[in-house]
Amino acid sequence: MNVWARVILRRRWTVLLGTIALVLIAGAWGSTVMNKLGAGGYSDPGSESMRVERIVQEHFGRQTPDAVAVYTVPDGHTLDDIGDDISRSLDSIDPSLLDRPVLTYWNTPAAAPYLRSHDGTQALAVVFAAGDENERIAAFDEIEPHLRVPGIDTDVTGFTALATAINDQSERDLVFAESLSLPVTLAVLVLVFGGLVAASLPVLVGALSVLGALASLRLISEFVDVNVFAVNIASLLGLGLAIDYGLFIVSRFREELAREGADTPTAITRTLATAGRTVAFSALLLMCAFAGTLVFPQSMLKSLGFGAMSAVAVAAAMSLTVLPAALALLGHRISTWSWRTDAFEHGEARAQRFWGTVTSAVLRRPGVIAAAIITALLLLAAPVTGIKLGDVDHTALPPDSSARIGAETVAAAFPAANSGVLILATGTDDTTPPSDAITALRGAVADVDGVTNIAVVGANEAVTVLQAQLSVPDRSQAAMAAVEDIRDLPAPDGVDLQIGGLSAITADGVDAIIDWLPVMIAIMAGATLLLMLLAFGSIVLPLKAIAVAFLSLGATFGILTLIFYDGHLSHLLGVSEGPLAAGMVVLVISVVFGLSTDYEVFLISRMVEAKHAGASTDEAILIGATRTGRVVTAAATLLILVTGAFTLSELTPMRFIGIGMIIALALDATLVRMLLVPALVTLMGNANWWGPAFMRTPAPPAVVPTTVRAQ
Repeated sequence: MNVWARVILRRRWTVLLGTIALVLIAGAWGSTVMNKLGAGGYSDPGSESMRVERIVQEHFGRQTPDAVAVYTVPDGHTLDDIGDDISRSLDSIDPSLLDRPVLTYWNTPAAAPYLRSHDGTQALAVVFAAGDENERIAAFDEIEPHLRVPGIDTDVTGFTALATAINDQSERDLVFAESLSLPVTLAVLVLVFGGLVAASLPVLVGALSVLGALASLRLISEFVDVNVFAVNIASLLGLGLAIDYGLFIVSRFREELAREGADTPTAITRTLATAGRTVAFSALLLMCAFAGTLVFPQSMLKSLGFGAMSAVAVAAAMSLTVLPAALALLGHRISTWSWRTDAFEHGEARAQRFWGTVTSAVLRRPGVIAAAIITALLLLAAPVTGIKLGDVDHTALPPDSSARIGAETVAAAFPAANSGVLILATGTDDTTPPSDAITALRGAVADVDGVTNIAVVGANEAVTVLQAQLSVPDRSQAAMAAVEDIRDLPAPDGVDLQIGGLSAITADGVDAIIDWLPVMIAIMAGATLLLMLLAFGSIVLPLKAIAVAFLSLGATFGILTLIFYDGHLSHLLGVSEGPLAAGMVVLVISVVFGLSTDYEVFLISRMVEAKHAGASTDEAILIGATRTGRVVTAAATLLILVTGAFTLSELTPMRFIGIGMIIALALDATLVRMLLVPALVTLMGNANWWGPAFMRTPAPPAVVPTTVRAQ
């Protein structure tokens, strides 16, 4: 970092203006990223259900509709009265967008009984779009207007309709979250730094990080499929982490600048050698945490990892280039536009007194405090034992959503229009399955709970395909339970069975996440252990950090389970209770584990720095806690403001992320980081610093304040 500090000091204008210009150009190019991203990637391409999907499509065409329009007859009219208007509207759809003509009650007499409600007040139009998953979802915006007819109440549902509704809402949530969080964040930073100039620097870095992250995703999308949701993650994490890193670096710069006889070059050099080094290691830790998502077969989860890693890398890069260059130019003028010249120093002194008092109390009774907090965290984590994972379905949308209402209507009144469960039967000797075996199979499937009818949808010399129609929405928990019940049925003699359909695809995707989740966690833990060992030269500190991170993670998910699965406070918070969306669980695990170790690095780095300067273990703990207490608390507060805006979303998965982040950050930045960690470090004493001799790289010299020594 010393070499980089010299470059910054010699070429401050070049680094500042050159980096900003580069990011603005890249950001302009990256602004077109939405045109390159897909909206699919939720399925496991190697699963049994996807094999069935490919085989059925090859032999008989796709059986899962992309959109289903539910038309309700206006009062005083009949289905025949509205048929011409609906048919004219559907005929205006560009044929190139469709895999086959739209199937409706009015144009398909053979299927009319299945596309009309028993009371004659509702009828359906079933749409099969052309292209792959991403192309079909992209085409829905052009198809949907033709499905809606003025004067006729219409609800549009189906996989593509639900995916589009969720993606559109998440994009609106992102815009709202950023427009709300930026001004609030700036106001909080002004309070922390006591002036506008210092507060504006992290916000500037945050804005540049968002642009850089979009450009990074644009580049990645040239080589692999990236889901549109990655933009949400990249933007919010890029903004939040850049502000956190900026807060940490600016605070350390002002601390170094306040030292007696210090000048700007010295302050920049020391800031980069300490806070800059910590930011670099923090970014590596977070990137390794998010890299764990790349093990999953679903491209959507890989996209979350790409988006998050892009955000972390760019946020760290901006914090180590633009920010120190700006600080080198400002120097002591960083206090410009403050309401008092020593506003920051006054606030810092007050915070250090507070955290010094708290930490001193912890040092007097570390065993009691550690035992109490660990017990509390384990109790909070207890509900996790009853957790159940699912996937994002129609219940993610608000109750008044057209797509959600349509899904529930179709399941209740038109089960034949659902994907249902596809059963692919082949002969064990590569011949047509025996007819008596197929008859027996139909009887067994018909007895499964939730199955309303079973029909042959295709048969040839190679395969026979049955469809079990369900009385519950596709992808719901009840539908996935029916899939499992059908899979558990014994295959008739001479028949091999494979199960497909949208609900089976969803169930297989959840199973893949559950299977690969331990691998992701192992990657996160292993990378954290290795990087912290390299950073601090200690074996004990990384092991403690991982254990504490899992405690924090368990407590967070225990509370989320109580809210989102058990339903406590669900009505108050406006969320749908049910199994936790597996993809969102992966995301929250990555973020919470990463941020837990992130704040651990902030705290432990100051302790190690003080220890290398000659402080005792208790003195090092006091220095670490008092010097970072205000920064960590402010950083967590700012990240809560940025990501917590998700709690205002109408989507249950977005609220899951927002509430999860608030819980995790609140626990980690206070109860865990400022109480439990100092208590554990105190109890472990000199064992904290044990590690291989060749890894004990001395940190930059730190000053141990006499006031701290006196305590």
